[in-house]
Amino acid sequence: MFHKKKREGLSRFATGALRLFFRLLYHPFAWAYDGVADAVSMGRWKRWILAAVPLINGPRILELGFGTGHLQARLHSSGLSVYGLDESWQMANGTRRRLVRRKYTPRLTRGLAQNLPFGTGIFQSVVATFPTLYIVDSDTLSEIKRVLAPGGRLVVLMSAWITGRSFKERALQKLFRVTAQVPAEDQDIGEFLSPYQEAGFQASLRFVEMPGSRLMFIIAVRPKISV
Repeated sequence: MFHKKKREGLSRFATGALRLFFRLLYHPFAWAYDGVADAVSMGRWKRWILAAVPLINGPRILELGFGTGHLQARLHSSGLSVYGLDESWQMANGTRRRLVRRKYTPRLTRGLAQNLPFGTGIFQSVVATFPTLYIVDSDTLSEIKRVLAPGGRLVVLMSAWITGRSFKERALQKLFRVTAQVPAEDQDIGEFLSPYQEAGFQASLRFVEMPGSRLMFIIAVRPKISV
C-alpha cells in the first residue's frame, strides 16, 4: 500500500510538472515546441499528428489547438476549407507564417473551445490532437456539438504508445506511463468515451498501428436526429 501511494504521488507530481512544462512550451517557448515534441517521440510526432487525416471528413473542418500548424498545412494542401482555433498567440503567429509561406490563406482564430466563435452546424469535422482536459469540458463538448453538422464527427487523438523495444524506446514508454501520457495498464480505456456519450455523441475508439507506435483516437459523431 505504501509503495502504491508513493507511485501515485510521484505520478501526480510528474503530471503536474509536465503540464507546467508544456504550458511554458506552448506559450513563451513555442519556437522550441516542434524540436521538443520530436525528441520525446523519437521523430514520430508529426506522423502521429498527420495520422488523423484519413479519419477527417470535409469539406469544412475546424482544428482545435492547432499548435505549430502541421495538420493545418496538410489539410489545406488537400483543398479543404480549414479553420483553426488556439488560445496561444505565439502558436497562432507561427502557424500563420507557416501557412502564408506555403501560399495558403490562414483562417485562424484565438479563443477558447468552450466558446467557439463559429456558426451552428457549419463543420463536417472537428479535430484535436493530444488536447489537454479542455476537450472533455461539458461546455467544450456542447460547443463542438453545436458547430458540427448533423452526422459530423469529432476526431480526437488522445494517446500514443511507443511500442519499440530499444533501450530509449522502453525508457520513453515508462516516462509516458509515469506522466499519464498514456492510460495506466489496468485502466479501462472504455472510460474515455463517457464524456462524449454523456454529451450526446455516438462515440467509439479507433486504434491506428504505425511502425514503432500505436495511436488511440476517439471518434464522436453528432447524431443526424437529435435525441
